[in-house]
Amino acid sequence: MRRLGLCLGLGLSACGGSDGREDDTGLDTASSLSAGDTTDGKMDGLTGPGGSATDGGSGSNGSDGDSGSGSATATTTATASATGDSGDSGDSGDPPPMALPPANAGLDYQLGGAYPPPAGVEIVSRDRNASPAPGLYNICYVNGYQTQPDEEAWWLSEHPDLILRDGNGDPVIDPDWDEMLLDISTPEKRTALAEIVGGWITTCGADGFDAVEIDNLDTYSRSDGLLTQDHAVAFMSLLSQTAHDGGMAIAQKNSAEIVDRRDELGTDFVVAEECNRWDECQVYTDVYGDAVLVIEYRAQDFDVGCAAYPGLSIVLRDLDLVPAGDPSYVFDGC
Repeated sequence: MRRLGLCLGLGLSACGGSDGREDDTGLDTASSLSAGDTTDGKMDGLTGPGGSATDGGSGSNGSDGDSGSGSATATTTATASATGDSGDSGDSGDPPPMALPPANAGLDYQLGGAYPPPAGVEIVSRDRNASPAPGLYNICYVNGYQTQPDEEAWWLSEHPDLILRDGNGDPVIDPDWDEMLLDISTPEKRTALAEIVGGWITTCGADGFDAVEIDNLDTYSRSDGLLTQDHAVAFMSLLSQTAHDGGMAIAQKNSAEIVDRRDELGTDFVVAEECNRWDECQVYTDVYGDAVLVIEYRAQDFDVGCAAYPGLSIVLRDLDLVPAGDPSYVFDGC
């Protein structure tokens, strides 16, 4: 969740927490996907809108379009750490092996639309309705604590009781991103929501993603006091269990103020937006080591990060995360 322009030059408290929110505009449209990308939209009372992304044989971008994918597979296999020995994965009750993102590898952040990753990229994050990039380490973006704007009607129709509501019974809205907050205030509601969001996580794994990042962990800070940090941590622990049961790693997304609760969260690595700009990168590395993926949106912050943290995967992207070919597209890596 990236900070808004209105927070420029202000401290963390003025921004209402340690992070802002991605702009996912165009993620579900066919025009935002490159050749070979298809989405199998489905909607039901459990899995929710969007459904799984399907790979039309050659993968999300076509095997010829993804630069550097051949070497990335070997790199991921050689450098990723797993929860268990692959030879033990068949033991009864043992979860599948889990791979972490390769250390200090080329990173791309494609939430605004999938496209063939630039040469040298080994890690890519895409929306849950997109297909993974062939041969790379793929992270699946899931908005786990708030509703996507285009899914509001589904939530209100199918699960109105799982929307956080104010004293008047109206949905609580994130004022910056016009998204309804999900009600994670009780164990029963967290369990019900974990079935829905967990279904998306499971679909990510079935589609070929290696890991998930769950956005809006800090929703509690925008809930008018109706949600607490404890609620957020308890919900993330459920989602982490689902990811791990499916052999997937799971990221803590932003929320530097909560890193000391990593064990409770059950998270394996970090996806951090603008941690150089807000002087938070060290907070993450103190707890997660080099397992921190950094996205910066200003060149000066990117340059600072590359110099200060040569062991981290750091990418410079444009604020709207538009696909390659758009006049506003920005990409650089170190």
